[in-house]
Amino acid sequence: MAVEEQTPPQAGERPGVVQPRLGPVGWLRWGWRQLTSMRTALALLLLLAVAAVPGSIWPQRGVDPVRVNQYLRDNPELGPWLDRLGMFDVYASPWFAAIYLLLMVSLVGCIIPRTRQHWQGMRTPPPETPRRLHRLPTHHRTTTEATPEEAVAVARAVLRRHRFRLRPAEPGARDVAAEGGYLRETGNLVFHISLLGVIVSVAVGHLWGWRAEVILPEGQQFTSSVAAYDTVQPGPLVDMNAIEPFTLRLDELDVRFESDTDNAQFGSPRLFEARVSTAPAPGEPEVGDRLAVNDPLSLRRTSVFLLGNGYAPIVTVRDAAGEVLFSDAVPFLPQDDNYTSTGAVKVAGADPEIGFYGAFLPTVRFDPELGPTSDFPDLANPALALGVYEGDLFPEGVPQSVYALDVSGMDPVYDDAGEQVQILLSPGQTEALPGGRGTVTLEGVLRWGGLVMRYDPGRLPVLVFSVTAMAGLVAMLAVRRRRLYVRVGDSADESGRHTEITVAGLVKGTDPGLQDLVDRVSEEIRDRLQGATSTKDER
Repeated sequence: MAVEEQTPPQAGERPGVVQPRLGPVGWLRWGWRQLTSMRTALALLLLLAVAAVPGSIWPQRGVDPVRVNQYLRDNPELGPWLDRLGMFDVYASPWFAAIYLLLMVSLVGCIIPRTRQHWQGMRTPPPETPRRLHRLPTHHRTTTEATPEEAVAVARAVLRRHRFRLRPAEPGARDVAAEGGYLRETGNLVFHISLLGVIVSVAVGHLWGWRAEVILPEGQQFTSSVAAYDTVQPGPLVDMNAIEPFTLRLDELDVRFESDTDNAQFGSPRLFEARVSTAPAPGEPEVGDRLAVNDPLSLRRTSVFLLGNGYAPIVTVRDAAGEVLFSDAVPFLPQDDNYTSTGAVKVAGADPEIGFYGAFLPTVRFDPELGPTSDFPDLANPALALGVYEGDLFPEGVPQSVYALDVSGMDPVYDDAGEQVQILLSPGQTEALPGGRGTVTLEGVLRWGGLVMRYDPGRLPVLVFSVTAMAGLVAMLAVRRRRLYVRVGDSADESGRHTEITVAGLVKGTDPGLQDLVDRVSEEIRDRLQGATSTKDER
């Protein structure tokens, strides 16, 4: 720190006050103290929560890149600016990482000096007893006929029994100094260390963890690989080509709904579980298992969750000569509680390409205003309603969702009457397409299960640090840092000379229970010295 030189005052002048000037080292020290203050740590924690809000407002590339591209097309002016600011990749943006790192540095800067101070404080004896204990707001006096030496010995034993740390006794000393409640600061440090551990563990899970989703119809088998997943969200340091392979076949999906029409919860789900066959690696023996909501499977280090379900109509499309152009179970996504589901069938092998887009209705009912709709989520009267388009399924090669149909490069198909073709199929029914385009058949309906695969190396550490953080918080709030002092002296009255015992307490801040503790300690000392012929309490 550099200090400006003072010019000696001239005759008749008053000496001026020159403020010290901070040099580069002084400014660095000042900045470090500001960064490592608890106020800054709390501000950064709040800022981190605010910075995560855009991730829930705008679509994220790691979650749904198709929606990001669609948003950019729909908002040609605002979208590019948001993209430059990292709003479509919030959690991997430099500004989010900067807040995260600053919070970690701030916590480390808070924890290290406080840990050193706490360690030194635990090794330092309690301070000496003040001279005038009666001036402390919390005190209690007792007189006894026991000797001062006996009173001091009993006071030390009582305070030690209450788990107070005592100042070493000096020969002939007539006072006792004790201090307790170190667990409060220990809990404070444990809480902040655990909070730092949670932040680091979340970062580890983000960097080395991954999450993937797949929709799997009944009877189909899935082998874990990048190409097999519908969506993949790898961490920045994850090599998805090196993930451990495993196989899973969805043998049967059991979904049941409340069917009692008199029940207020008519149509609500009652059961949702799957029977699966798994193998830790391709070619190894399969093992039957059960998968249910909140009851995931663990395959090696990967957790498999069952999160959703729906219907997959089996659709077959043939050309005019009867050759099969498309035949597969096509998952449709539920849109309401009655499982009215939307989806698309894309026939890239036709010339021109044909696309079907519409809704699957588990229990179809014809509404005069809304048209076909579903009024129950189970397969009571299933039907598939489709509109037909032809043209370019993938205009300009832009990626799109398999559950939606981009009709920007397609035209609706019309019948001979000039009306747009609308097809309604029941299981086993075939419908001819106009203009000799072939036929479309609804072969049947399967259920599909939505599976989420998750590998998170930071999950267990987050749990451990969360538990220790709660334990530290409880200790920090429940334990009081207290100092108790006992002084033994001589007193005289009409009945003779006695030994006077004064117990006083001191606490930083407020402590409504301090007076009760002082009273209990004083009474316990008195009871142990009950051999005296008389005692007299005075507060």
